[in-house]
Amino acid sequence: MDKKQTRLRRSRKTRAKVAELKVNRLTVFRSNCHIYAQIIDASGSQVLTSASTVEAALRKELANGGNVSAAVAVGKLIAEKAKGLGIDKVAFDRAGFKYHGRIKALADSARENGLVF
Repeated sequence: MDKKQTRLRRSRKTRAKVAELKVNRLTVFRSNCHIYAQIIDASGSQVLTSASTVEAALRKELANGGNVSAAVAVGKLIAEKAKGLGIDKVAFDRAGFKYHGRIKALADSARENGLVF
């Protein structure tokens, strides 16, 4: 198995557990240049809100979208958007990525700004 297949196998296990909980999930994806976050409803069929380093508002203030400071900014933005929709509790779906670096920074920033998971 290569790295991508291993990550996808880990993500299937996580998503199965989150589906049992029947709560909204905060899912993240990271590439070399950007980081993306989405809040998906409990049924898994609809994206409620999203934030990423590709958005014009964040691109202006960030020099690079693929570092820890960019992940902190995306975490703050997704938490603000979620609170605007009345969402305060989510399950964190790291999509098979290890919980360190940019993924951890995004999660910590979202927690600091009001999301509970």
